[in-house]
Amino acid sequence: MTRTERYVSLASVILPFAAFVLAIVLLWQRAVDGTDLAILLAMYVLTALGVTVGYHRLFTHRSFQAVRPLQYVFAVLGSMAAQGPLAHWVADHRKHHAHADEDGDPHSPHVHDHGTGVRGVFLGLVHAHFGWLMTDWGQARHEKYARDIIDDRGLYTIHKWFVGIFVVGLLIPFGIGFAVKGTLAGAATALLWGGFVRVFLVHHVTWSINSICHFFGRRRFDTDDYSTNVFWLALPSFGEAWHHNHHAFPRSAEHGLRWWELDPSAWVIRGLEKLHLAHGVVRISPERQRQRLAGAGYTTAQGSTRRSVTSPSSTYGSEAANASTSDGSWTSKTISAP
Repeated sequence: MTRTERYVSLASVILPFAAFVLAIVLLWQRAVDGTDLAILLAMYVLTALGVTVGYHRLFTHRSFQAVRPLQYVFAVLGSMAAQGPLAHWVADHRKHHAHADEDGDPHSPHVHDHGTGVRGVFLGLVHAHFGWLMTDWGQARHEKYARDIIDDRGLYTIHKWFVGIFVVGLLIPFGIGFAVKGTLAGAATALLWGGFVRVFLVHHVTWSINSICHFFGRRRFDTDDYSTNVFWLALPSFGEAWHHNHHAFPRSAEHGLRWWELDPSAWVIRGLEKLHLAHGVVRISPERQRQRLAGAGYTTAQGSTRRSVTSPSSTYGSEAANASTSDGSWTSKTISAP
């Protein structure tokens, strides 16, 4: 990570938080209205889906295929979320799966020597939440883990235009606020809520999957990591908080595997499929799910037993890496971890 990239990462943490604090002050003084909140909600939904459906399920795990224009739409929306250029995000997440909660995982709360007791737990969670963005430790090389993105001219162009796309994501609420309210002050509050506060909220919901969903929660599948399902994060994360399900079946387009496990991202993918904008959607059969159930039933993350098994996703970006069985489970095709 270059010095500039480290500064950008630091700014992406500090500035949205400062904007959130300012927004609370303004809200307290009633300097916010329905237009600001509507813009906040719309931008949150669009950019969060850019991450969950686009960056994560489409580009990282190839859980479904989409028509070309839709791929570009999701890549742009994900870039507006300010979580990094496409290839970098994909590479880091693929490496996370290849080394989940062991040496090499970029953002596990369990790997670094953070000490013992409450302090050690706190430092581990901070590292997993956003501290990993400030260090080179475990950083994935996108040339290795995201070769498919690099080799795709259109997607890699969006990757390279990340900063400009992010700025456009801030100008959109500013422009809508000015168009609706007709004043620069109105445009500024729209930018604050639909831009910076929205970035803050999407950031921390996403980062909570890295931290909370590898420490607290419930499990039912036989996996070799500490991933958990956290029900109260399911809706704000658009289904990403069924994270243990996801680690059990990384290529599944649906993270909510039971009827009550609400997964808005899966609903979007299903809708796109009905519109013939998406196809090749990977789903996990009930039989395959039963095969992966842990014999002990539900356990907490800290009470789980790690098993020495081959990671299901130690390589990506090639035909062999993306091969799967008919029910979406990974084949045994792996290569040595870096």
